[in-house]
Amino acid sequence: MPNISLQMDAGLLRRYDRSGPRYTSYPTAPQFEPAYTELDFRRFAQQSARVAHVQPLSVYVHIPFCASPCFYCGCNRVISRSAERSQHYLARLLREIDLIAPMFAGRRIAQLHFGGGTPNFLTPDQIGAIVGGLRRHFTFLSDPEISIELDPRYSRPEDFEPLAWLGVNRVSLGVQDFDHQVQVAVNRLQTREQTLATLQACRAAGIHSINIDLMYGLPRQTLTTFKQTLDQVIEANPTRLAVYGYAHMPAMFKAQRHIRDEDLPDPETRIRLLGEAIATFEAAGYQYIGMDHFAKPTDELAVAQASGDLHRNFMGYTTRAGSDLLGIGVSAISHIGNSFSQNLRDLTAWEDAIDAGRSAIWRGLAMDADDIIRADVIGQIMCQASVDIPAVERRHGIDFWSYFSASRTRLEELQSDGLLWMCASRLMITREGRYLLRIVAACFDRYLQAQSATEDTAARFSKVV
Repeated sequence: MPNISLQMDAGLLRRYDRSGPRYTSYPTAPQFEPAYTELDFRRFAQQSARVAHVQPLSVYVHIPFCASPCFYCGCNRVISRSAERSQHYLARLLREIDLIAPMFAGRRIAQLHFGGGTPNFLTPDQIGAIVGGLRRHFTFLSDPEISIELDPRYSRPEDFEPLAWLGVNRVSLGVQDFDHQVQVAVNRLQTREQTLATLQACRAAGIHSINIDLMYGLPRQTLTTFKQTLDQVIEANPTRLAVYGYAHMPAMFKAQRHIRDEDLPDPETRIRLLGEAIATFEAAGYQYIGMDHFAKPTDELAVAQASGDLHRNFMGYTTRAGSDLLGIGVSAISHIGNSFSQNLRDLTAWEDAIDAGRSAIWRGLAMDADDIIRADVIGQIMCQASVDIPAVERRHGIDFWSYFSASRTRLEELQSDGLLWMCASRLMITREGRYLLRIVAACFDRYLQAQSATEDTAARFSKVV
């Protein structure tokens, strides 16, 4: 898909700035139910194993620990500075791998991602123990993607050669904003020099695929200071960029109660911050991938999007379409075959399950035929900003516009505002609609439409802008 210049119509963005899912899955996590058990997980693992020779495995490992709380964070994390605690967690991760791996015998790993929390809370030796635990049960492809999220405040230059030796070839650095006043407001003091030192150490170790995470809408953020951060990040020349909108949901995330409402940018400023980020990234030659993500045109994400192989899951945008996702660790989510499952979110409960030799599955969902069809359509919207209607009809044996007659009614409003166009053979998101992909996808979300009639979606989901 060629690079585009997003047209930032502030009035239109304000009108469509509703709450809605990020669609890292469909159905989304709020639809998961405790009735889904380990027996269901085993059944889908067995079904998926029948096509193991054509379907490699992606593995996500959740490391929950952080040395200090970032007030904006909505992730499942545990605040601790205890090295002993991380060692106990590592031992249980290895036990969980031993428990689950036999269900996936013969599968090859194409992708391994360490997320958190702060994955570099663990030492390279501990990360290596996890990689070794997986290698005892699985064969890795010859060119696996092994990635890790890093907090530059806790990175040491000597850590990166061991990580590269383990096969780590992609890193993501959390930055959010370089402005000191913003950092104070969110309790994350991180100098530009710390970030650049981490980035340079990665490159020196041979890890050249580097993503930087930013955030707009943070307390005390201004257009002037954010522009300075953007310019400094562009100067660092990462291969990928992400700019997330801060979702202020203090009723759901306790740490966010430290952020004062009066310190947050007003809606107009928030939209201008987003517009400044997009303009800066595109002027620097980055290609808009979707949602919050940008990449250089030669990056694998951009190449995968152009070839139609881009995929979206709980790790975000990935190049490994067709892979099952196996989640390891507290709160981790798996997508095996036509099912989703999530591990226990409470660390003690997860530990107790692993110590007892049980699966730590807490809840999940077995997709029905309607879920599968809608997931196909929503995936195309989120990854390609278009839907090939005849292809959907062939795959699922439906007449598209008859099946989605209720969705069409909702789409007509978006079409009248110039966000998309549709005909018998294609639904295409326009340049003006590219940053409202979540709004378009929501038109096909059966669960969201049912919820809208009975509850406030703002209580569950962040704003789309």
